Amino acid sequence: MNACLRVAVASKDGIAVNQHFGHARHFFIYRVSQDGHVLLEKRDVALYCHGHRADQNAMQDILHTIRDCDAVMIARIGDGAAEKLRHVGVTPVDDYAYLGIAGSLLDYYRQLCPARVLS
Repeated sequence: MNACLRVAVASKDGIAVNQHFGHARHFFIYRVSQDGHVLLEKRDVALYCHGHRADQNAMQDILHTIRDCDAVMIARIGDGAAEKLRHVGVTPVDDYAYLGIAGSLLDYYRQLCPARVLS
């Protein structure tokens, strides 16, 4: 059986994990498996962070929008937002900040599924 992950990525350009969670206007959604990764779609969201003020309605929108994902890759995230993601079953991952999306997705998959080999 080919185990798959669904990962949301906060990116300004679709190339690198380079967007702060609270500043993301959209998330790129990928399916990652032993066969590699595939971009499924780009999902738009409302802006959560407005300087020193957070829009809780936008947070609910984001949680609803990416709740079918196993993880979300972001450049940075605050503790409160990270906890809300974990509460809905989405793991916040900031280990790949400013790195390329493709390599980051594959490395993350290898970390979770070390017995699987990606080409």
